[in-house]
Order: sequence, then structure tokens, then C-alpha cells
Amino acid sequence: MNILKILKKSVIDSQVYVSLMGTLFAVFFMKEQNTFRFPTILLIFITYFSGYLYTKYQYTKHFFKILVLNAIAAVICAFLIIHNHNEIRLLKWFIIVVLGLLYNSFFLDVYIRKIPLLKVFYVGLVWALVNCWLTLPEFNFPIFLISFFYITALVLPFDIRDMRSDTVKTFPMLIGVQNTKYIAYFLVFISSLIGIFYLKPLYATAFFLSSIITYILIYFSENKRDDSYFSFGVETCSALPFLFLLIMEYF
Repeated sequence: MNILKILKKSVIDSQVYVSLMGTLFAVFFMKEQNTFRFPTILLIFITYFSGYLYTKYQYTKHFFKILVLNAIAAVICAFLIIHNHNEIRLLKWFIIVVLGLLYNSFFLDVYIRKIPLLKVFYVGLVWALVNCWLTLPEFNFPIFLISFFYITALVLPFDIRDMRSDTVKTFPMLIGVQNTKYIAYFLVFISSLIGIFYLKPLYATAFFLSSIITYILIYFSENKRDDSYFSFGVETCSALPFLFLLIMEYF
């Protein structure tokens, strides 16, 4: 039990896990588009990690340390982009970072997270832009839709988890848990349908298998469930396409 608590605190609560899951989701599409590069993977992980740290600790006594860490991370990211890519990629990265700041920043009177119902779509938007725009020479609309619908669906179970503590109106509060699940099912279905028609067969299969697991985890999402069900179980869904791809490629 102590090992599980240490693992949760050091990996999941530290924001390392969600950053890794987001990075592996991007890697799945990078491999499908033949744009796989280690500097880009490092760039995405650092961007996610610093962004989630900023969101989590901005109202704590550790915030100044996080700002320093984020400044160092920004320098590293800029170096990675300039050294391995071009100025256009740097501009893309900067826009995505600004969108992340608009999501939840204490210096704004109204930020995205305060706007009822918008949060789930906004998270889907930012993750989708990383997959379809930051890692590719040109904006890829099918990958945007696949990512947007899938990630938006994955955010909804977290609203179910937080429905008793959220101060902003969310889908579970307005339409109930079951109807929120129906929306999530529909979004996953649309995402997988686009994936079947657009992605290469091996990648489409990996994404379809991921969708099945995602359906199951959404089905059993309840407010009374332990936080680890969401922060580990549901969060892992974003890495499932890449993990299924590895299994099918090597086994």
C-alpha cells in the first residue's frame, strides 16, 4: 500500500504521468505521419509538464519556484525548436503555450476554466493542436478531429469525479452523470469512425481497440470512485493507441 501511495505522489500527483500520456498520444500520430523525432517528443513532454505544474501550483507557496522552472523549460523548448526545426514551429509552440495560459491563470479576471461547459472542449482543442499542428508541417484536419473528440470525451469523466467540488457548472451538474456518459460515448465513436477512414490500417486498428477500453472506463466512471481510477485509469486512455500499436508491431 505504501508503494502505491509513493507511486501516486511521485508519478501521478507530480504531473509526470499526465504529461507522459499526452506525449505518447502525440507520438502515435507522429509515427502515423512519419514525423517521429526525439527532440519533438522531448519538446512536447516539457511543454505539457511545465503547463500542468503551472496550473497545479499557481495558488501555492511553491509558485515562484514553478515560474523559475517554467522559464528554464521555455528556454530549453525554444532551443530544441530553433536547433531542430524553424521559426514557424517556434511560433506554433508559442501560440499553444499562450492558449494554455488562457485556460487557467490567476492574473486573468476571467479564464477559460471559469466559463461553464467550455473547459472540456478547450482541453481537447489544445491537445489536438499539439497533434495536428505543432508536430506537422501543415495543419492536419482529420488528426485534429480525431484528437479533439477523443480528448474531449476523456475530460468528461473527470467532470463526473469533480461534480461535487467544482465551482463552475459542468455537464454532470446540468444533465446528470448518465447523459454526460452518453456524450462521451458519442465523441469516442465519432473519433474512432474518423480514425477508421483516415488512419493507416494498423493505426486505425490500434485506435479502435483503444476506443473499446475507453468505452469501458467511461461506463464505470462514478463520482464515488477513488481518484486513482481517473488519474491513472482514464488518464491512461490517451496512451492506449500508442501502446496497442507497439503490441501489434512487435508481438
